[in-house]
Amino acid sequence: MSNETPERRGVNVTRRPMALWDRVKILIFLVLAFVVLAWHQVADNPILPVGEGLREVVSAHRWILILAVLEAARQIHFLVAERSASYHAFWQEQFGRTDSLTSRWSAWTRYRVARFAKFLFFAVVAILVASAVSGIPASMVLFELPARLFSVMPLLLQLAFALMFGILQFVGIFWFLSRGGIEVYFPEDVKTRFTDVWGQDAVLERIRENILYLENPESIEDRGGYVPGGILLWGPPGTGKTLMAEAVAGETGKPYVFVDPGAFIQMFMGVGILKVKSLFRKLRKLSTRYGGVIVFFDEADSLGNRGSLMPGGTFGRSPAQFAAPCCHGAAYLSEQANSLLIRDALVAPASGAEGVGPRRDNVVMGGLGGGGGMGVLQALLSELSGLTKPRGFLNRYVRRFFGMRPKLPPKYRLLVMMATNQPQALDEALLRPGRIDRIYRVGYPSKAGRIRTYEGYFAKVQHALTSADMERLALMTPYATGATIKDLVNEALIISLREGHDVITWSDVIKAKHSKDLGPPQDIEYVERERHATAIHEACHAVVAHHYRKALTIDLATIEPGQTYLGMVSSVPPEDLFTSWRSDYVADILVSLASLAGEKMFFDGDSSSGVSGDLRNATRVATMMEGYWGMGSTVASHEVVRDLGVGGSGPAGREHNRDMLSGALGSRIERMLAHLIDEAERILVANRHQVLAVAHALETHKTITGDDVAAIIEGRMGTIVDGRRYQHPDFAEMAERYHAEALEAHRNHAAVAVALPRFDDTTVGQPAPVFGERPTEDPR
Repeated sequence: MSNETPERRGVNVTRRPMALWDRVKILIFLVLAFVVLAWHQVADNPILPVGEGLREVVSAHRWILILAVLEAARQIHFLVAERSASYHAFWQEQFGRTDSLTSRWSAWTRYRVARFAKFLFFAVVAILVASAVSGIPASMVLFELPARLFSVMPLLLQLAFALMFGILQFVGIFWFLSRGGIEVYFPEDVKTRFTDVWGQDAVLERIRENILYLENPESIEDRGGYVPGGILLWGPPGTGKTLMAEAVAGETGKPYVFVDPGAFIQMFMGVGILKVKSLFRKLRKLSTRYGGVIVFFDEADSLGNRGSLMPGGTFGRSPAQFAAPCCHGAAYLSEQANSLLIRDALVAPASGAEGVGPRRDNVVMGGLGGGGGMGVLQALLSELSGLTKPRGFLNRYVRRFFGMRPKLPPKYRLLVMMATNQPQALDEALLRPGRIDRIYRVGYPSKAGRIRTYEGYFAKVQHALTSADMERLALMTPYATGATIKDLVNEALIISLREGHDVITWSDVIKAKHSKDLGPPQDIEYVERERHATAIHEACHAVVAHHYRKALTIDLATIEPGQTYLGMVSSVPPEDLFTSWRSDYVADILVSLASLAGEKMFFDGDSSSGVSGDLRNATRVATMMEGYWGMGSTVASHEVVRDLGVGGSGPAGREHNRDMLSGALGSRIERMLAHLIDEAERILVANRHQVLAVAHALETHKTITGDDVAAIIEGRMGTIVDGRRYQHPDFAEMAERYHAEALEAHRNHAAVAVALPRFDDTTVGQPAPVFGERPTEDPR
C-alpha cells in the first residue's frame, strides 16, 4: 500500500483549490475601503454629484484601484492553476524556485510570514483610509485617532469601552498564559517513516489500517461505518510509541501536532481549558486545509484521572496485570460466582491483618485530575466528541436570524494518538469508543524485533559483528527497547574509540553491555582472602545455574563491587517466554541457596552475611509457591484464607495471620527450603572442581561472560577465557592447595600464604598452572 500523495510522488497535478473566503476577502476589503472614501467625499460636499465624487476619489486614491486590479489578476492566476495542470507545472518550472530564501523555509514559517504580511497589508490600507477620512497624517493615525474617537463618544459608550478594555486585559493575560506546549510540524518537516520503526511490526500493521481510513474515509463511511479517530499506545518507556506517531505523520503527509506532557499544567484555573479549546481550533483549521491532521499527546496520564468505577481499574484490570499477562479466571465462572468475587473485592481485608494495608486499588479517587487540573480533562472529552456542532458567528447566529438553517461543519479528519506507560491512570471516559477507538500495547520487542533493531543501529556505524553475533546479543538483552539498544550501540562505539579500534568489535559490545548493566565499579580493592570468598560465593551460583536452571542462561558473573553488591551472577532467558513453571521456580531457589550451601561446604560450616539477600529471595519465592501459586504440598490459596479471616477474624486477625505463618504454612516453607539446600549442596559436592575453576577465573579477570562460565565447565574456548586450561591435570591440585591456604587465612584473619595460581603461557601445548611469588606483606 502506498501512502504517498501525488504531490509527494512528483506527479503533474493542479494547484490545491483555495477556499472561497480566502479568494475574495482582500477584494472585499479593498471595495469597502473604496466605498468609505467615496462616502466621505460625497458627505463632505453634498452638492457634489455622485459620479463626480467617484471620479475625484479615483483621481486622488488611484493606488486602491491598482491594488484591486493586482489582487484580481492574482486570483485569476490561482483559478487557472487550479483548473489546468499544465499551466501549474509551467509556472512552477519557470517561476516556482526563483525565490531562494523562501524555498528553504518550512511550511509553518511560510504560513506565519504570509499571515503577518496579510495583516500588515490590511493595517496599512486601513491607516491610509483613516488618514484620508480624518485628515490626520498617516504617521499619527494610530496615536491621535483613538483619542479623537473616544472624545466624541457618548458617556455610556465611554464607560462601555473602559469596561471592554478591562476585560481585554484579562483576555490578553490568559491568552499569553495559554501559549506554549504545542508544536506543529508540517508534512515536509517530518522525515520519519514506518521503515524507521523496528521491532514493532504487529502494532504497525494495525496502525496502517487507521492510515488507510484517514486517507480514504469513504471506503468505510459509504458502508455505514465511521473512521476510527483515536489510538492509545501503552507500554514500557523507550519502546517506540512517540516514534510510531511521527511515522504515521510522515507516511500520510499530514501535519503532525505534538502536545507536550506539561502543556496543560496551569497556574490559574481556566488556562488549561483555554489551551484545549485553542488546540482543537488549530486542529480543525489544519484538517480543513490539509485534509487531515495527526495530534499526539505524549505521556497522556498527565491529563488527569477522575477515578475508576470498578475495583479492577481501567480496562477492568489491576495495575499489576498490565505487566504480567495471566489467565482471565473470571471468564469461565458463572454470573453468581462473578458477583460474589466482585462483592468480595470491594471489601477491604480484615482490619489489623499483619503486613496488609487497605486495598488502595479499590479506592475511587476524586477531586483534581492530576497535572491537568480541574476542567482540562472535561474540556478534552467535550472536544473529542463534540466536533459536529455548527461553527462560526455568521453561520450560527446570522443565518438563524434570517430563518436559515446553519450549515453543518465539514468532517474534520483528526487522528488522535496518545502514549502512556501508566494506562491504569487514564480516565475511563477518555477510553470509550468514539474517543479512543483502538488500544495497542507497545511491549518489549521480540527476539526477531531486537535482532532487526540491532541490525538497524549497527548499520549506521562501522562494526565487525556477524549475524550470529546479532542473534547472541538479542538473546543477551531480553527486555531491551529501541532506546536502550540505541544507547548500547553508542556506548560500544565510544569504547571502540577509547580502545583505538577502527571498527566495533564483539569485546567492545560486551564491555558496553557490562557498563550499562552494572555501572562503573567501585574504587575499592579486596584483601586476598575476601576476594577468594566472594569468588567462591559467585562461582557456586554460577555452577548450580549452569547445571540445573535451563529456563535462563548466565549473562555475566563478576566480583567487581558495585553500588549495592560485592559480586553478582546475572541471567537472561534464552528465548521469549510468557509463563513460568514450578520447575523454573525450584531452579531459582536452588541457585539462590547455592551461596549458603557453598560457603558452608568450602569454609567448614562458616557463612557470611552476604547470603542474606539470597535467603530473602529464596524464602519469598518459596512462600509464593506454597501459599499462592499452588506449587507446594497444598492447594488452598493463603491470600484468600487470610482475607476471609478463616480461623480468626476481627481483632484476632493479626494473631491468626501470625499463626498461619509460624504454623502450617511456615513449616511447609521451611521443609521446602531445607530439601532444596540439601539438593544444592549435592550439586556442589559433585562439581567441586568446577566451582574452584570458575572462582579462579573470577579472581583473575574479575568479570566474565556466561559463555566463559560454560567454556570453563565444558573445557572449550570462551569469549575472554580459555576453558581448556582448566582441564589440565595439575590445576585441580593447585586450586585445592590455594583454597586450603585461603581457608587458613580466613580462620586466622591473616594473609594468604601463596599467590593465586596462574597459567604459564611459555609452556608448549596446554599451558601448565604455576604459583606466583609469595606475598611479602599482608595486603590489608
